[in-house]
Amino acid sequence: MSEENTPQDPKPKDQLEETATPQEVEKTVETLIEEATAVEQESADVVKTETPEVAVVKEESVEALETEIPEAVVSEVAVKEEPKVIEKKDYTSLSKEALIAELQSLIKNEKITDIKEHVEEINTTINTQFDAEQEVAKEAFLAEGGNIIDFRFNSPLKKSFNEVYYEYRNKRQEFFERKRKDQNANLAERQKLIEEIKTLRDELGGAESVNTTFHKFKDIQERWNNAGNIPRDRYNLVWNDYYFHVDAFYELLHLNREFRDKHFKDNLVKKLQLIQRAEELTAEPNINKAFKELQLLHRMWKEEIGPVSKEYSDEIWEQFSVATKKIHDARDEKQKEIESVWVKNLEKKNAIIARILEVAQDDIKSHKTIQEKIKVVEEQREAFFKAGKVPKENNEETWASFKEATKLFNHKKNNFYKSQKKEQYDNLAKKKELVKIAQDNKDNEDIPVTLELMKRIQADWKKIGHVPRKDSDKIWKEFKDACNHFFDHMKDSKKQDRAGEQENYDKKIALMETVKGITLSEDRATDLTTIKEYIAQWKAIGRVPYDKKSIDQDFNKVLDGFFTKLDIDRKEAELIKYENRMQSIAAGNDDRAIQKEQFFIRKKIDETKSEINQLENNLGFFQHVADDNPMVVEVHKNINKHKEELVLWKSKLKKLRDVVAQSQKEEEPEVVETPATKGDETSEA
Repeated sequence: MSEENTPQDPKPKDQLEETATPQEVEKTVETLIEEATAVEQESADVVKTETPEVAVVKEESVEALETEIPEAVVSEVAVKEEPKVIEKKDYTSLSKEALIAELQSLIKNEKITDIKEHVEEINTTINTQFDAEQEVAKEAFLAEGGNIIDFRFNSPLKKSFNEVYYEYRNKRQEFFERKRKDQNANLAERQKLIEEIKTLRDELGGAESVNTTFHKFKDIQERWNNAGNIPRDRYNLVWNDYYFHVDAFYELLHLNREFRDKHFKDNLVKKLQLIQRAEELTAEPNINKAFKELQLLHRMWKEEIGPVSKEYSDEIWEQFSVATKKIHDARDEKQKEIESVWVKNLEKKNAIIARILEVAQDDIKSHKTIQEKIKVVEEQREAFFKAGKVPKENNEETWASFKEATKLFNHKKNNFYKSQKKEQYDNLAKKKELVKIAQDNKDNEDIPVTLELMKRIQADWKKIGHVPRKDSDKIWKEFKDACNHFFDHMKDSKKQDRAGEQENYDKKIALMETVKGITLSEDRATDLTTIKEYIAQWKAIGRVPYDKKSIDQDFNKVLDGFFTKLDIDRKEAELIKYENRMQSIAAGNDDRAIQKEQFFIRKKIDETKSEINQLENNLGFFQHVADDNPMVVEVHKNINKHKEELVLWKSKLKKLRDVVAQSQKEEEPEVVETPATKGDETSEA
């Protein structure tokens, strides 16, 4: 691509000798004015187009206009520094709190024009997280039986983020409003400079020398280069207009080779410096930084530096193009690497979506199962957000597939919980019944019976499943309060009982001393009756403190001494003591205690019989073993021992029945016998 056809490189129609003087140049002023006027009229119908150089960097140059670029110096040329490159973080892996903090830091510490990409990525990432959080909240709301029209989602973090984001939008809007005003002012300034260039042609024909006019032209160029950006929609028109009049001015000066060559030489030096910088940028490791600075170099080449001699035009442009192509190729290669990472991220996200679909399609059988699946889906969601970017053309499709997969799982989860609602309300009714039982019996004075009742309903409570969440805490509190009230009442009752237990202990100590001091008579029946009376007195005293219960064993030892003197065996002594205890129970009309005792004795009888059967079966394994074998002897010994116990248990059961029957007989009303009654009995007999 060449500069020779651009408006920047005027084609001189005539050539002056290098030795021409300023006076000789001034003599041709009138001729040059006429030619320039003709050229200006012809150009009125010319369609203004970009130069070949401009076309190469069109997109980048226009983009550069949107960026505020601080001034810097490259050699002797005033160049403008590229936007600051801010290192990007992996925003998809950050929490909402961290994203808000990062956005605040960018707004506070960086230029508003340098953070656009960062802010957009943060905005996309955090809104994605808020959308997902809202979806989860909505599904939970519906699962609890809520109506979708009543659903509201409020997040303090969302409000905080919006406030920070609005601050960014306002600052950016203020910046562009200022820039628009500045650009309009710059446009007016540039249009004024164009008008000044037009007047220079008249000055060339006037009294001023070419030297003075050219210095004015250089001053206009300097002010033009410093005038700043203009609105984008006027960019091409103003620049083409400017270069047209610059070209016309050079046409008027083409006879003065000294001025032209000096200007061409200065421009050549500046463009060679730009080429040198472009070649240095090919070694810059930060491709984005190199590419942005390259845009500025192209802008300077086009806008700030004038034409060069035709003999160098093609050559230097080719050098500049070669360096440009290297940077473009490096950028393309870097982009390919980035896109390859995006493709891998796409594969990761597709695998995550497939995993969520797999979980969503599994059967849900219990609350535990669904909780495990929720945990898996949450882990997959976090992995999805941390997986990074995907190719732009796949972004919407991937996000839609992810939302569809999570929606399918949530739908199945909600259906499961909806099916559980009826069961939960049934469970609620059952628990309300238990609450009523607990409240009705919390003040019951029959502590032992109520204690068993409370234990039973507590066990039943544990067997009942979940109830609706909105009722769970309330009904549990009611049940717990009723149970706690009873147990507190029971503790108070026990404290009162313990106060009398010490007194009972003192009475038993005194009674045992009395029993130790009695002297038996020669009449066995009388002595036995006396002992039974003392046993009855002992039982009637009642409970003693738990840590002093050994006094009952001491009393039994005293009794065993009397039984030995009376020649009463262990079985008979045991039955005497047992009969006395049962009489105490029967006298208290405690039917529950009697039933419990009967159940206990029958159970012991069955267990003893089972032990005897097992031991007798074991003897079958010793058919060919001598009877005096130690093992056989031990088995026979155990069998005899259990048989004795069986006789004792059966005797206790008979004794219990006799005591109960006697007690019931004593409670029956007295029947007055009449002849008719007797006759009936005789008749029946």
